[in-house]
Amino acid sequence: MRRYGKNPDEDDIRVRPNRKGNRPRTHIRPKHEDAEDGMVLTVDRGRLTCLVDGRTVVAMKARELGRKAAVVGDTVSIVGDLSGEKDTLARIVRIAPRRTVLRRTADDDDPYERVVVANADQLAIVTALADPEPRPRMIDRCLVAAYDGGLTPLLVLTKSDLAPPDALLEAYTPLGVPYIVTSRDELENGDAAERVRALLEGKVTAFVGHSGVGKTTLVNALVPEDRRRTTGNVNAVTGRGRHTTTSALALPLPGDRGWVVDTPGVRSFGLHHVDPSRVIHAFPDLEPGTEECPRGCTHDENQPECALDAWVAEGHADPARLDSLRRLLATRERREGD
Repeated sequence: MRRYGKNPDEDDIRVRPNRKGNRPRTHIRPKHEDAEDGMVLTVDRGRLTCLVDGRTVVAMKARELGRKAAVVGDTVSIVGDLSGEKDTLARIVRIAPRRTVLRRTADDDDPYERVVVANADQLAIVTALADPEPRPRMIDRCLVAAYDGGLTPLLVLTKSDLAPPDALLEAYTPLGVPYIVTSRDELENGDAAERVRALLEGKVTAFVGHSGVGKTTLVNALVPEDRRRTTGNVNAVTGRGRHTTTSALALPLPGDRGWVVDTPGVRSFGLHHVDPSRVIHAFPDLEPGTEECPRGCTHDENQPECALDAWVAEGHADPARLDSLRRLLATRERREGD
């Protein structure tokens, strides 16, 4: 039997062929200096539609990215055929760090996070004033998710022709959340769509809401060139709407004034991923008062050592703001539908 040293240089050494016919594995990842940046517009069964230099390009995720998934709003680096022609397929090789992330879990006991939208500036929480009835706990949960993910919340109240907004606005005015009230007739025949667009100017805004609240009708009014399927009817028995939007989709506002991200209707918004200690950052008038709180203070009204009561009593903040903070913190522990 012939033996060779560690560095043989003989011509007659036999090299075992690669039976799979593929290239040997390597730990060296390609740099792809020629990759172009794009924005993910929608994701459908492993195919990602991206906007690259004004062209719509369909791409798939490169194997070297592993389990890391790209979502709507992500900035990605793409190589391959970037012509955008029919039946072409490019490849996403990098996902840029995200500025903001809107996440949710199926419920408060589910540890699996679902990233809904990346790099959005604003979260429009769409709520009907009637048919279906407003669900304040759902609004609270969306507010917590917005604050935790770095998004600015915007409350959009629809169907004002069916019920007045006063009671709901009274509950959320202390939070300082901007809002707008619309009706279907104003969206179709009035100036409501333009008033909403003014609040979205220069921003990427994700729209969330229960099925049947008029979210898709609102998006259709904002972006008439890319109308989505009409909102489904509300179930007479459950009082809930039927899903008509099945995947998140980013749409440009007319005149390149911003972006709207329409998301599927949700029936729950779990907050398992949210650390309650971060919610206080959304209340700059209350946050300084926490410096005198004991370590690990939950700021609950039943915790006598919490310094926020004294902070408010001394006139540093409105008592309604403290009530709002505690309501949002309690939302983290509640099950959806309470």
